Amino acid sequence: MRIEELRLSVGASPGQRTVSVLAGVFIAAVGAAFVLLPLVADGLLRQLTGPGDGFASYEQARDLPPGMLPPELQDSGGGGGWDQPGSVRLVGLCGLPFALLGVYLVLRVLRTAAWLDGSRARVRGAFGSRTVDLATARIDAGMVPHREAEGHDRPARGQPIIVATDRTSGRRVTIPLHGMGLPLPPSELRALADAITTGRPTDGRDGDAHAVAGALRRLAEHPLGG
Repeated sequence: MRIEELRLSVGASPGQRTVSVLAGVFIAAVGAAFVLLPLVADGLLRQLTGPGDGFASYEQARDLPPGMLPPELQDSGGGGGWDQPGSVRLVGLCGLPFALLGVYLVLRVLRTAAWLDGSRARVRGAFGSRTVDLATARIDAGMVPHREAEGHDRPARGQPIIVATDRTSGRRVTIPLHGMGLPLPPSELRALADAITTGRPTDGRDGDAHAVAGALRRLAEHPLGG
């Protein structure tokens, strides 16, 4: 019988998830507004300067002698100024990166997850997922910065992670050992340790992997650092 895959308790806590989603939606909304407002302004500008004008640009009057052109077209140097159709729209493109960033933040906080299926770890990010066999991958331990709440002068702490890299393809997954605002439960830490050591030799290049697995088991025995 196939054992059901184990979902690891990674990801943001409900409070962090709410704050991150709200921040991402706000950034995306500001970026989208910056993209759309110039389009509206360009339409209004066309209405205000529309069919009542003799010439909309130098392109429509280029066959006339320069002396017969209106002063505003003589000064435009050929119609390359901001009064050209569509020139206002280009300003809105500056907001596109912010809109995309906001969408990315929302997708990342809502989609981030990790599963353990036997010795295979699958980690899902904002746009896709990666799977690596922990029993054969190169295993490294590390820390990622964790910012303190605003108003604290203490230096940023670090949260432990394990990084598994497939030796053949180079595919890499990062599994945080903290999730939902707390360390991973002891059962999940032991499951990760067992997945890393399954069928793995105890010497040579696999010594570091066994060391990481041992640290996971110690963390499971003393989850509060006692």
